[in-house]
Amino acid sequence: MTETTNSGTRTRVLVVDDSAFMRTALARMIASESSFEVVATACNGSEALEKIAALDPEVVTLDVEMPQLDGLATLRVIMSRFPRPVIMVSAITEEGAATTFNALSAGAFDYVPKMLSGTSLDIDHIRNDLVAKIRAAAFARKQKNDSESVKKPVQAAARRRRTTDIIPEIVAIGTSTGGPKALQEILPRFSSDLAVPLLIVQHMPEGFSTSFAARLNGLCSIPVCEAEDGEIVRPGAAYIAPSGAQMRVVRKPSDLRPVISLDSGPRGAQHAPSIDVMMKSVALLYKSRAMGIIMTGMGSDGAEGMKAIHSAGGFTIGQDEATSIVYSMPRICAEMGILDRIVPLSGIPAQVMQATLRRRHA
Repeated sequence: MTETTNSGTRTRVLVVDDSAFMRTALARMIASESSFEVVATACNGSEALEKIAALDPEVVTLDVEMPQLDGLATLRVIMSRFPRPVIMVSAITEEGAATTFNALSAGAFDYVPKMLSGTSLDIDHIRNDLVAKIRAAAFARKQKNDSESVKKPVQAAARRRRTTDIIPEIVAIGTSTGGPKALQEILPRFSSDLAVPLLIVQHMPEGFSTSFAARLNGLCSIPVCEAEDGEIVRPGAAYIAPSGAQMRVVRKPSDLRPVISLDSGPRGAQHAPSIDVMMKSVALLYKSRAMGIIMTGMGSDGAEGMKAIHSAGGFTIGQDEATSIVYSMPRICAEMGILDRIVPLSGIPAQVMQATLRRRHA
């Protein structure tokens, strides 16, 4: 892909990958969108840094595994010298997933998976994911750059209800873009005496949730696991929805204890796992004894689930705009008037602990 000049409204993207095939395939996917322009490609980290300095692309796609200056080292230089949205392109392996989460902690905007199929790279299926994440990255950068010169939409205020009487027995958390880093920040702040279970839906491709749950478990005082079908939901533990499955909480007729239910439905669901699916099950089972938290993310998943918890009399919290990587999901809930609190990311654990403290003293 040859270098081109700035075409005004199009998002300018640099593609970095040590594989000539991957560079060509990714560049073609991106260039097929009329609103995107591939300004250049680079085969290694050093070349990428030179082209960022010369061409100032708005978004960079960056291979995780490269010789010499690898993706993680390149990312750290980008974040310190040329901060901008970087989307990591990672193989779905245990090592690749671990490096990807390190990259998110180091400032990467998001990631897309390389899928290996036999001896060939099956990457056509990632096109929609890649395009959506580049669009979200460009939008987030524009919002940040234009925050002083462009009038932002008025942020809806939280609806103040009497919530001191709500004593949650479960907390449902939904997040997407920016979520892995956000969860790594807040979950270690929960103490081992947490009195309720946490159910968490984080949008991520298949193959990543197992490694992510293990990573969080190593960081936290509370046990964190990838949820299993039929598993009893226990207070003081966090359950990560597996990639590619829908997670619900149900109560079997033969046992009063709530358990995890995993399946592939409903058909046509945009996300698997879906925040809405999980939260609606929480609202149905726990009613006013539920707490719902919507965090950083692109799109509208979680709006109907948060509405269900709010309508059932539960306690609802949204992450604020200033600390969200992408404010779309919390913004929609705020504008629907279904949030009882809007707080910074760092304030979410205190809100949970304060509410559940009432449970211990009830």
